[in-house]
Amino acid sequence: MSYEYPLDGWRAPGKLNLFLHVTGRTANGYHTIQTIFQFIDICDILYFEPREDGEIRRLTNPELPEDDLCVKAAQLLSKHSSVDYGVNISLTKKLPAGAGLGGGSSDAATTLIALNSLWELGLTRSELAHLGLRLGADVPVFVHGQAAWAEGVGEKFSPVLLPERCFCVIWPKIEVSTYEIFMDEELTRNSHNITIRDFLEGNSRNDLESVTRKRYPAVDRAVNWLSQFGDARMTGSGAAIFVAVERESDGRDILKSMPEEFDGFVTCSMNVHPLLDVR
Repeated sequence: MSYEYPLDGWRAPGKLNLFLHVTGRTANGYHTIQTIFQFIDICDILYFEPREDGEIRRLTNPELPEDDLCVKAAQLLSKHSSVDYGVNISLTKKLPAGAGLGGGSSDAATTLIALNSLWELGLTRSELAHLGLRLGADVPVFVHGQAAWAEGVGEKFSPVLLPERCFCVIWPKIEVSTYEIFMDEELTRNSHNITIRDFLEGNSRNDLESVTRKRYPAVDRAVNWLSQFGDARMTGSGAAIFVAVERESDGRDILKSMPEEFDGFVTCSMNVHPLLDVR
């Protein structure tokens, strides 16, 4: 089998949680949430090469374990479809790990989308999203491919059409453990359900932010610093912080004065995943 794919690779965009409320906890320990996911134009890039021996292997980032989410996604798809195709997976990382930008989940989703096409499996997006949920709560929204209002454990979502804006994103060069944040006894778990109108009127926040800032002082410093430029907010469980800007040049101006302990970039949000039309 020979693969035909974009010469510049398969893109896996990051995301921002424009708000995130924790509304409860299920009997099996998962947390229920309300959030809005919007994609950003900073993307990891994946490449896939066929193997003749049926093995599924990750070639890049050898420090990562072989059971990373890209490999797991390919193995899951292979098993579900009862095929024995092999593949080498290469990944160029643009999204920092443990930053709440969804890099790992997006990589897994792009692996499912790309291999479903390259292996000519014919699975629907709904079927791929159902598989993706077994890899992580954020994977289905990337498979779904549209900015979304999400509820449940993140698997119930409805498309939303929001203004596509520019953001300045900074990151204090640390990884935050999502598990650790959700397990913290001080986490608020009883936020009331809101409507999208509430969100648009500014009645929202990130319930994980206070816990993350307490556990990770570098995140607290990042929020405090970026807040001088607007309503700075953490995405996901952190560690990345974002603020909306009018123009990309405004974001670049902010980065010029950024303390050395932080890294950052300017990005624009997207309502549609770059691979939405792939079948």
